[in-house]
Amino acid sequence: MKRKTFPSQQIAKILKEFEEGKSAAEISREHGVSQGAFYKWRPRYNGVDATELKRLKDLEEENRRLKAMYAELALDLKLAKEIIEKKL
Repeated sequence: MKRKTFPSQQIAKILKEFEEGKSAAEISREHGVSQGAFYKWRPRYNGVDATELKRLKDLEEENRRLKAMYAELALDLKLAKEIIEKKL
């Protein structure tokens, strides 16, 4: 069976339904998610709304880009040091 992935905003909405009083079994049937996955999401996304999740995702993407930039600059610096050492 193919595994279904849910965006973090949708997970937050599903958990909000649980907080509003729906049972985990009802939510599992409606959204096609196992109860195990549902209970796994609760500690990770508990108390977080969709806007905070979007902001977190944006920050993670920015962090990934900054790490790539740093790695590129570190390689350039290493190459420059090797060139300088060869000239001396």
